[in-house]
Amino acid sequence: PPRSPSFASWAGWILAGVAVLALAWVSQSSRRQVFSPPAQTLAQLPPPPVNPPVVAPVAPVAAAPSLEDIIRRSLPAVVLIETANGKGSGFFVQPALLLTNEHVVAGSYSVTIRYSNGDSGSATVAAYSKDFDLAVLKVAKPRADQAIIPLGSIGKLNIGQEVITIGSPLGLLQNSVTRGIISGLRKVAAVTVIQTDAAMNPGNSGGPLLDRNGAALGINSFIHRGSQGLNFAIASDHARPLLEGHQPAEADTAPFIQKANVIPLDPRPSETDVQRKEGSRLYEAKLAAIAQHADWLDGYWARFKEAGYEGRSVGTFDREWYALWERDALPGKVASGYENTYRDIRRHAEEIRTQVLLTEEAARKADVYPGTRRELRHKYRLDFAGWDQ
Repeated sequence: PPRSPSFASWAGWILAGVAVLALAWVSQSSRRQVFSPPAQTLAQLPPPPVNPPVVAPVAPVAAAPSLEDIIRRSLPAVVLIETANGKGSGFFVQPALLLTNEHVVAGSYSVTIRYSNGDSGSATVAAYSKDFDLAVLKVAKPRADQAIIPLGSIGKLNIGQEVITIGSPLGLLQNSVTRGIISGLRKVAAVTVIQTDAAMNPGNSGGPLLDRNGAALGINSFIHRGSQGLNFAIASDHARPLLEGHQPAEADTAPFIQKANVIPLDPRPSETDVQRKEGSRLYEAKLAAIAQHADWLDGYWARFKEAGYEGRSVGTFDREWYALWERDALPGKVASGYENTYRDIRRHAEEIRTQVLLTEEAARKADVYPGTRRELRHKYRLDFAGWDQ
């Protein structure tokens, strides 16, 4: 018969079962200690927020306009200004209003303006300030789509920032663009001016000094004679009152002066200034003497043409005998018996021509500005392109 399990066997099985249970309990206890945080750590955790904060989306930062974009937008707002005494620059700040320098339009009531696309128009002097060298022009026929340049302020000016100038150097190179930096702020009497190393020449006067957003920080006014890279623009803050019908004042820039290193500009002329001023004086004196000879020749020519010349002159000249140097300008013939008179007229004309050329060379060596020489020749009716023919 099968045998009954002994007591020892039963005891072995019982002990094995107890060991398995003990091992399972120890394993579960270890897992609780490893994966369950202690009670004090749970108490330190912050409670979840009742109303979580709403984070507003960040607006994208607009990219600064490129240099090319600024120039492209500004060029149609800048014009060449022509008067009986010379040329300069100006720029639209409103569809019907232009800003320029007073010295550009001095002595004129009406001026001619030439747009960047070659069109021309007219404008009148609406207001001006001689002390601040500023003038406002009103165009006769405003354009609805006229580009304008907004006025900036020296309150947002930083020394060293980049600036751009647009103008017509020498009155010939319309809408020339140069670039430089702001070198400082200066005071000339009551006027605050911006010093820049952006290249300028006579003819740039009245044009805008632009910041990198296309706003006019100043109105280009003058070059420090005898120095390179010392150019100045009148702070636009002085122009605002004139546009509003008031005269500019020193107080226009007062709120911003304390923030800037404003140094008075030494008004004493340099040695080169003195030399150029004396050269200009001598140049004008010589032209005045030449003009007396030319005036006499005007009368001599008129008498000869009436009695000794058969035909007419072709072309328009400040002095009709300038036609002597223009091919096909005198298609007629000299009447018999007046050949010597004609030769005498030519001799006087050649003397005048020689004197004009010698005077020009002396003025050039004295560093008299080309624009100054041109204006004085125009004044004495000696501005003729055929002198060097």
